[in-house]
Amino acid sequence: MARPMGPVRLRRTNYVTLGIGAILCLFIIYFLSHSGSSSSSQSASANRPPTRKPVAKSDLIGERPPVRRFNLNNVTITPHPIENREAVLILTPMARFYQEYWDNLLRLNYPRELITLGFILPKNKDGNIATTALQAEITKTQKGPARDRFRSIIIERQDFDPPLTSQDESERHKMANQKARRASMSRARNSLLFTTLGADTSWVLWLDSDIVETPPTLIQDLASHDKPIVVPNCYQRYIDTETGKPAERPYDFNSWQDSPTAQEIGSKMGPDDIILEGYSEMATYRALMAYMAEKEDDLRLEVPLDGVGGTALLVKADVHRDGAMFPPFPFYHLIETEGFAKMARRLGWHSTGLPNYKVYHYNE
Repeated sequence: MARPMGPVRLRRTNYVTLGIGAILCLFIIYFLSHSGSSSSSQSASANRPPTRKPVAKSDLIGERPPVRRFNLNNVTITPHPIENREAVLILTPMARFYQEYWDNLLRLNYPRELITLGFILPKNKDGNIATTALQAEITKTQKGPARDRFRSIIIERQDFDPPLTSQDESERHKMANQKARRASMSRARNSLLFTTLGADTSWVLWLDSDIVETPPTLIQDLASHDKPIVVPNCYQRYIDTETGKPAERPYDFNSWQDSPTAQEIGSKMGPDDIILEGYSEMATYRALMAYMAEKEDDLRLEVPLDGVGGTALLVKADVHRDGAMFPPFPFYHLIETEGFAKMARRLGWHSTGLPNYKVYHYNE
């Protein structure tokens, strides 16, 4: 038999407990919802590629060089280059470094702030040695007093191999070596010229690295003749074995006046053959400036030339700007400096020689 229950009593509701429970429920709901959204946002940000900080436009394209304008009509080329502040470019192809060459270069009294020097050297053992010696002298000069520094100096290395392994004088002047040697010289000269000629250059002085003695006023003396191409006479000092006394002799035979004999020789040549001067095997009977020196006191004596040597050669920059360069190929059966004179003539520029004005070649 079921036991009768007594009267049921309802417990009084505790509102404080209900309030605490409600707060705990709200806190739990908030925590769960916040942690879920946080983890999802972190997951999304992990999959999202990192944003890059905006880079200023100037940083992307770098500093733009200023636009420079040159009016070549304002570049003067006059018989008074110092007074008119005319820029001179001295170019030297160099296989060996001679201290006497550098010392003579420093003795030139043309303002150095108007002179740019350009050198090109072969990439071989001799060229490396010469480059090291040249750089040492350049460093001493350019780190000296500001008044003694050149405007700028450019050193280049050839991107082709020299045709001769030896630079001895006897090897360089063998007739069989001339075409290849002088073609290589032409390439070196052209590379140096085309990469250094400035828009404000007035004069280009070609000066061989074995020219060890010139008058200090070489640049202004040659420029004073106001000729598009002017070349002094190149001699060599030596000791006469018979007398034991100092003497001098002609050295460069590439400055000449043409002859009918040479023209006839050329007419019978193939297209790739060249006429060489100074060799008994090829007698051209040209009039050589080397043998025209007469009156030592008449240093301003001028003679017209058809071919020029490059031991010391002053050229108005406009001649090169017009396109006259040193052909590394037979040009009317001429090559290098002699070919340059012929090319310049075809462009309307004439060459002039100074038989009594002498520069001196190193004596090996």
